[in-house]
Amino acid sequence: MTRHPGKAAAWLFLTGSLAAIAYASRLAGGKPDRDVLYHYDVAIGSAIQYGLMLGIVLWIGKGLPYRELLGLLRPRTGFWATAGLTAATLAAIIAVSAVLEQFADAGKEQGLTPDGWDPSRAGAFAASFVAVAVIAPIVEELTFRGEGFALLTAYGRWVGILGTALAFALGHGLIIGLPALLAFGIGLAWLRDRTGSVYPGIALHALFNGAALIVAVTVGGA
Repeated sequence: MTRHPGKAAAWLFLTGSLAAIAYASRLAGGKPDRDVLYHYDVAIGSAIQYGLMLGIVLWIGKGLPYRELLGLLRPRTGFWATAGLTAATLAAIIAVSAVLEQFADAGKEQGLTPDGWDPSRAGAFAASFVAVAVIAPIVEELTFRGEGFALLTAYGRWVGILGTALAFALGHGLIIGLPALLAFGIGLAWLRDRTGSVYPGIALHALFNGAALIVAVTVGGA
């Protein structure tokens, strides 16, 4: 892709601002509420936040072909090869996360996963599930592995992979869990690079987030 220094700088400013807000919020907010996903206002607030984020991403990319910029293209690797690459990437991410979890639990630090299932608040959890396992993966992938990857890989393949992975990790505002998020971001960016599409990453990201929530309220509450 042709270099667009102004747009790349705008994207870096956006993701840098998101990281600064995330860390400031975490430092000021204290210990996370383990029941945060059982509140409708959290789901609604997240949806609004991601809507604004996507709006800024589209504004930054204005004037460029959105399909190419955001990676909204059919994977060049074909269906079965893409499925295999996605499965291999997911397996690698799970393996690395399992190892890193022995030293630091990113999920616990982030504080999104509840300790167990509360059927009386199933509606609020369902709304939050959509925000975390559907909206978040779509918007984050379009932001980082879509626009960010396209703008940064103009300066080199590994600039795109590592640059977007670092921005993605920092954007979650974690300290102990930063290595796990960085590994997750590298895996997703590598998948984007191999397939030439953002769709496999969206599917993987959604599956990972959704499975984490389901495990938390079933196994965690057992």
